[in-house]
Amino acid sequence: MRTLRNIVTLMFKEFRGLFTDPVLLVLIAFMFTGSIINSANIGTDVKNATVGIIDQDRSTLSLRIRDAILPPYFKAPVEIKREDADELMDKNSLIFVLEIPPNFERDVQAGRSPSLQLLTDATMMTQAGLGSSYLTQIINREIQEFVGTPSMPVVSPVMNIQFNPNGDRVWFLPIMQEGNNAALLILILVGAAVIRERERGTIEHMLVMPVNSFELMMSKILANSLVIMAAELLSVWLIVHHMLDVPINGSIVLYAAGLWLFLFCVASLGVMLATVAPSMAQFGLLIIPIHMVTLLFSGSTSARSNMPEAAQMISEYWPQTQFANFSQNVVFRGAGLDIVWPQMLALTLLGLAFLGYALLRFRKMLEQQG
Repeated sequence: MRTLRNIVTLMFKEFRGLFTDPVLLVLIAFMFTGSIINSANIGTDVKNATVGIIDQDRSTLSLRIRDAILPPYFKAPVEIKREDADELMDKNSLIFVLEIPPNFERDVQAGRSPSLQLLTDATMMTQAGLGSSYLTQIINREIQEFVGTPSMPVVSPVMNIQFNPNGDRVWFLPIMQEGNNAALLILILVGAAVIRERERGTIEHMLVMPVNSFELMMSKILANSLVIMAAELLSVWLIVHHMLDVPINGSIVLYAAGLWLFLFCVASLGVMLATVAPSMAQFGLLIIPIHMVTLLFSGSTSARSNMPEAAQMISEYWPQTQFANFSQNVVFRGAGLDIVWPQMLALTLLGLAFLGYALLRFRKMLEQQG
């Protein structure tokens, strides 16, 4: 009971330190509001791409191709001269330039295979790759319909999309961004709490109090985890669910339990890193590569199935990888405890391992301070 009482008392000290720091409060508010809303507006689809057409045929077919390039994927095509194409692309006025050669319609009707030239601004990576594919499909479709021989595939796939039937990217990105922001914030807050007291010398005052290193460390982990957990749950419910209309198919209580395990795990890692770095500046330089690497390999920004098998094996049991799988299963697929218990068990074991090593490092740091 004395240990619990000491931890609670020290937690209130952490709360006072956090809630009297306006910079941290603004950072937390932005990370769970503006950052989440902005992530929902980030798109990888082709949208309003600019197309220029050099029409040397002036035939019915060339006009059909031009009229088939429609919003929202493309803006209305503009006719240009060949000598102006390079200048317009260099000025970023055009992403695509389609050149239709003379006698194009006559060659198509005669059964020949005339060539079209499509110039692409490859500096616009996503637009260039997907846009070229879209334009190719549009051109082939118009040619096939014009000659009256539409291609009939041997196999017609029928796709049934579950959990996100319209393929809406807004459903995926904000939930993943919630976990990524929470991981970054808990690393910063816990590390700052440890290093700030060490730099200000207040940790020496704590050493003469009837508290031990476990109570000091747990108070920082629990206090900061509770603040981030409350902020993220409010953000998920108000911003993601109500403002962005992302459905939450699973239990919010189960999601909160998994989020707590995740924050506890990452907070323990943050304490461990804070005992290694001698200053806040070096701590910041230390957590940036760790956070970025775990983020890129977690599957929250790109599919892990596209990664090399060695990378998948190495990052399988990282905290962010497990939480990304957990949150996708609960929020999108409505999974219950019988499905997500392996992720929760992995987070628990990782948290205990980080906690044990962080406690050893924390005690060593206190001994050096003493």
